This record gives sequence, C-alpha cells and structure tokens, in this order.
Amino acid sequence: MEPQTIKIRVRYSETDKMGVVHHSRYFSYFEVARIEYLRNLGVDYASLEKEGIYLAVLEAYCKYKAPAYFDDVLTVETCLTKLTAVQMELTYKVHREEEGQLLVEGSSTLACLDTHFRPHRIPEEVRKALGMEESEG
Repeated sequence: MEPQTIKIRVRYSETDKMGVVHHSRYFSYFEVARIEYLRNLGVDYASLEKEGIYLAVLEAYCKYKAPAYFDDVLTVETCLTKLTAVQMELTYKVHREEEGQLLVEGSSTLACLDTHFRPHRIPEEVRKALGMEESEG
C-alpha cells in the first residue's frame, strides 16, 4: 500500500517550556494521520463506531530524531504495514516540510473490537479498502 501524507501546523499550545513540540503530541499527530489515511481510502471511522466496530490502540511507538517548533508545518506520512484478521499496524514518518528533515518515526498496532471490547474480525469492506491481503501474525 502506498503511503499517504497529511500536513499539520504546530500550535503554540503543543510546545513545552523549551519551545519544542512536547513528545506526547506526536501520538495525537499519528491519530490524525491514521483517521485521514482511512478516510482517504473510503473508510469512515465514525461510521464504523456507529456500527459497533472500534479500532483500539494496542501498542504505540515513537522514536524522536530532532525537535519540531511552534508554527512549523509538519508532514506526517502514514503507511499500512501489516493486516491480520483482527489487527492492523501502521507506520508514521514526521518531517519538517521546509527542509524535509525527518523528525520522528513511529508505529501503532490497532485491534478491531466489538461493543463489548472483544476481538472482532476487521470488516470485509475495510480490508478491501486497505488493499492488503491478510498476513500471519
């Protein structure tokens, strides 16, 4: 699956006392990128939830390479790297748009759950939209 990219401008409230983006904010950027990634593939996360299907984060990882600052425009590249019957893994790369410097790399593993928080098979229409065959794992 081809990566997709979104842009996010760093808001002042996202920076810490040192004037850099607080480390926790990158997980919010990943979430925005993930929702937009799915939306661009025709998967509306809000509609999934209305149907009683949830994508819960099981694991999240972030490797910091360089700081981002207030008013920087960041590009967040998202790519689906693994798909099983009930889980998906996405990777993220965050660059400062101005010079393209890689600032952060990360990933998240999500589990598909029903309304009782039990594992649920990822719906067929979602798997088709993601365009990946299931892999073992």
